[in-house]
Parts: sequence; C-alpha cells; structure tokens
Amino acid sequence: MYRLHSVATPNGHKVSIMMAELALKYDLVEYDITKGDQFKPEFLALNPNNKLPVLEDLETGAVVAESGAILVYLAEKHANLLSTEPLQRAKTLQWLMFQMSAVGPLQGQAHHYVRYARVKQDYAQKRYLNETKRQCQVLQTVLQERDYLADEYSIADIACWPWIRALPLIDIHIHTEYPALAAWFDRIAAREAVQAGKDVINGWVYELPPNFFMELDENTWSYSFGEEQYRRRT
Repeated sequence: MYRLHSVATPNGHKVSIMMAELALKYDLVEYDITKGDQFKPEFLALNPNNKLPVLEDLETGAVVAESGAILVYLAEKHANLLSTEPLQRAKTLQWLMFQMSAVGPLQGQAHHYVRYARVKQDYAQKRYLNETKRQCQVLQTVLQERDYLADEYSIADIACWPWIRALPLIDIHIHTEYPALAAWFDRIAAREAVQAGKDVINGWVYELPPNFFMELDENTWSYSFGEEQYRRRT
C-alpha cells in the first residue's frame, strides 16, 4: 500500500500512470500549489525541496521524491517496466534521463515564458520553444524506427508521455508536425492504464486559459513564482 502526494502536472501524471500500470493500491493526496500546500511543514518533512510528486511506501516507511526516482523505485520493487538485462536497462534509463534532464526542465521553461511570465521576453520564448521543438525532432527520429523509446514499453515512455501531452499548451502540435512522435503518443494513449492514471488526478492545469497565471492575485502568484516560492524555510 502506498500514499501518493501529487498534483495535476506531467510529473504527477507520470507516477499515477505507473501506479495504474502496476495495478497498485494507494491513497491519493492532492495539493493546490496555488495556495501553498507544498510549503506546509508536514509536506516539507517529506520533501524539503517542496516539489511534487512524493511517494510514501506504507509497508516499508520509505519516502521517495523526484518523479523519475519514483518510477525506478516502483519498477524495481515490482519487477516490471524496467529490464534487468544490462543493455536494455541502460537504454531505458537513457530515455528516462533524457526526459528528466531535458524534456521536463526545458519544456517547463517554455511553458513559463509563453504562458506564465508577466513580462514577455521574445528571446526567452524563442530559446525554449526552439529547444522543445529540437527535442521533439529527436523523438521523431528515434520513433520512426521503433514503437517505443527503448524498443519495449517501459518507464521511459511513461515519463515522456505526459510532457508530450502538454505541448499544445505552447502551440506545438505533434499530429501535424511530428508524425512518428504522434503515432507513439496515440499508441501510449490507447493503453487502459494510461487513461486511468491520467484521469485519477484532476487535469485542471491542462484546461487553464492562456492568461490564467498573469491574472493571479499577488498572494497566489507569490506561491508559484514570487517571494513565497523562494522564501527561506528552516
């Protein structure tokens, strides 16, 4: 039995999809990051980095933060979706790390400068949109030759899929621009567990109007991008 602390973001959906793929039972604790739930002392005791998701293993008492680490932990504990054969394992981790080090952080910056930033910066928007498109082309090239990122369905696909799902929010449309990537996306989306894991957490973040964050009151803005986000906590 597990307890999953999460929110409706690509990183949150990675883990709920993994839980569904493994048919695991868990309690879901949803957070409202616009109200500062992630800074409450009881959550900071679980993850001093105040980031979601976080997984509690109620059988062992283990606490695991960082979505990629959670995927590896669950895959290894339940012997599924991460090969034990050295080369296949390395291929899977290669694409997991591509998502964790490139797709998530840099696409996240594209979302920030296109949708969230109150002061628009053309250079920043172009830089991160171009990098996101470059990553899409990398995935397009790879997926022209295979059905899954590491040849077989794995935590690498689970990690990348929610981020590709978010691309239309920054006006990148894979079904018209990256056909092999789009075919992969649809292949993953057709999995029953992916739909179940996607839907278990309210997907409000994908439905926000483009100017939502620019119109936030100062208090709410502060929790996401301002003083409260960066205030020192001891």
